[in-house]
Parts: sequence; structure tokens; C-alpha cells
Amino acid sequence: MHDPRVRMWADACELLEQAERLQRQFFRPAGGALRPAWEPPVDVFETEDDLWISVALPGVVPEDVAIVVQDRTLVVTGERRLPAECRAGMIHRVEIPHGRFERRIVLPAGRLELRRHDLSNGSLTLTLRKLG
Repeated sequence: MHDPRVRMWADACELLEQAERLQRQFFRPAGGALRPAWEPPVDVFETEDDLWISVALPGVVPEDVAIVVQDRTLVVTGERRLPAECRAGMIHRVEIPHGRFERRIVLPAGRLELRRHDLSNGSLTLTLRKLG
């Protein structure tokens, strides 16, 4: 017969291994350079006149975001910082990634102009106007 304590110990070890895998996935060491550690999810919609992009950036302040268009690729980079109040506390759970992020979005063919961008309520909204 199996001892339930042995099974509980095995389950606990398995959970610790899962936590370590997740930590390696989201918090990779930068290796000297500040490489992005995560990619925020995006929604992209196209209307007759505009391309509308929403990037999920919970807890990111506007000063920590850069938007660049390189060739036909929109690049959104920045950093999500752990709040100062939390840095000295004990971590119980961290599911939302922190650190440097980068998201590259290939734009459709044609000329586009960034008409508007707004970061509020954890979402960066970009409106690109189609040019003739």
C-alpha cells in the first residue's frame, strides 16, 4: 500500500518543477543585454480607413513604452516593473509577467500613418490611418 505522505511529497516536487519552468519562461536572464522576456498579446482589426491595434499591457506606464515602425513591422517595446511596495514582500503568486517586453506586428501592405496612440486601463490602443 502507498503512503499518502510519499504521494503528497511527489506532488509538491512536481509543482515546484512546474514553477521553475514557468519562471525560466517568463524571467529569462538578460545575458548582459536587455533582451525582452515576454510578448504581450495583441488584437488587430482593420476597417476601410484604419488599422486598429490593441496591446495588453497591464500595469505599464506610458513612459515605459516605445512604439516604432520598421519597414512593414510595428514594434512595441518597454518594461513592466514590479511595484516598489511588492519588491520587499513575500511572493505568493506571480502570473502576470514582469520585465522587458517586445511585440512585433507585421503590418499589411500599403502606406500607414500612426494617427493616435493611447495607453489606459492596461491597454495600448494604436490607430494607423491608411494612406491612399
